[in-house]
Amino acid sequence: MPTGRIYLLPLDQFAFAEMDNDGKEQLLHLSFATHEIMVRGHALRRIETALHRLELSFITTLPAKYHPLVPDGQPKIRDIVVTEIKPGAEPGQLN
Repeated sequence: MPTGRIYLLPLDQFAFAEMDNDGKEQLLHLSFATHEIMVRGHALRRIETALHRLELSFITTLPAKYHPLVPDGQPKIRDIVVTEIKPGAEPGQLN
């Protein structure tokens, strides 16, 4: 996600979350009516839980040099990719 860009997505358009674990990192897929968000990092279950409870207000990436300062079990986000879903696109086809 480009530095300085902020997305504000309405929580009433949140559809679902899906978590994948590739051994080293987790991938959290958040699906909204108009956007798909892919979050890569560690301990992302806490973010998923906060979103489902409507308690999540903000997420951002954390530079790797700060990862050692974050206590174990706390989320560490390495990458966020936001993709807009274009009107008329087939399900699973993102633009």
